Amino acid sequence: MRRISVFGATGSIGQSTLDLIARAPDAYDVAVLTGGQNIAQLASDARRFGADLAVTADEALYKDLKEALAGSGIEAAAGEAALEEAGARPADWIMSAIVGAAGLAPGLRALEQGSTLALANKESLVTAGALLMQTACRHGATVLPVDSEHSAVFQALVGEEMDTVERIIITASGGAFRDWPLEDLARATVEQASAHPNWNMGQRITIDSASMFNKALEVIETKEYFGIDPERIEVLIHPESLVHALVGFRDGALMAHLGVSDMRHAIGYALNWPERAELPVARLDLAQIGQLHFRAPDEARYPALRLAREVMARDGLAGAVFNAAKEAALDAFIAGRIGFTAMAGVVEAVLERAEAELGLIDATMTLDNIRAADHMARIRAEEVMSGLAA
Repeated sequence: MRRISVFGATGSIGQSTLDLIARAPDAYDVAVLTGGQNIAQLASDARRFGADLAVTADEALYKDLKEALAGSGIEAAAGEAALEEAGARPADWIMSAIVGAAGLAPGLRALEQGSTLALANKESLVTAGALLMQTACRHGATVLPVDSEHSAVFQALVGEEMDTVERIIITASGGAFRDWPLEDLARATVEQASAHPNWNMGQRITIDSASMFNKALEVIETKEYFGIDPERIEVLIHPESLVHALVGFRDGALMAHLGVSDMRHAIGYALNWPERAELPVARLDLAQIGQLHFRAPDEARYPALRLAREVMARDGLAGAVFNAAKEAALDAFIAGRIGFTAMAGVVEAVLERAEAELGLIDATMTLDNIRAADHMARIRAEEVMSGLAA
């Protein structure tokens, strides 16, 4: 029986993970579940799976969680330090699905235990790719990609050598505004940006899909995880979201991974790796689908892709600055403080300011320095946005 922890258990990835675990209850022992503000869901799942510990990221909700778990024997905890401690709890396999930079520290603690980390928290690789992979190597831990695109690449590379890879192509749905006139984007509302055409995801990641910041993060992830030169990473708009990624080899062959829009495929692959297990996902009927469409992304529509390439060229802590500025800008858009198209401008301005601040981007990649860069980038983002409102 494997000990399992799920960080971000109340989100869409976490719930899909628990769905798979529930289908084989005798195979797994749940150690830790963490969540955000959905205390009812977190407590219910902790009771259902008999978790040892349940953690909410919100310290103000500790009392609510403790009361919801009363009489169960399940330990309750709250806050950033509790999340880190949860990462240090012994577990064989850990799903890292906390949204945002908050997922980095627990993931690092898990790797220090030599655990297998199923990584759905893309910000970890974006902000600290080198640190994360070095930590895994040092402690004999394994990092498995759970983003559908990176899982697809990972699977396409089974039995292949990286020195035969010519290019990696990750696909993007194009989000809610892929067919909107460019001049209308500035007036896009939060509700419109939150309606993904293909996937059922949380609000933040759905808006990131509409702006393509989600794909920008994934481009950086691809570089960090697979160690491939940025020039060999391509993005294609693929409205059907059935081809998740393609790997091109030096003999001209392209290996494509296809599957339905169901995250349980990538989660299940990581959960059962290195074996393949039967999964409760729909099977593709290519004859019924008939045709697939692809087109190059327009960087005027999706400036986040250009910014990602600038971040990769700069390296260092530029990824931490990029991600923090993106999160701050997204918060502001959701709150109605800035418009949809202003988000990219805020991120670009913060990157320019960070470059001018001696030593910030070039500081050694440690957890403390990453946190410092993250904190400073959020301050700079607020300064930029205050200027926009003036």
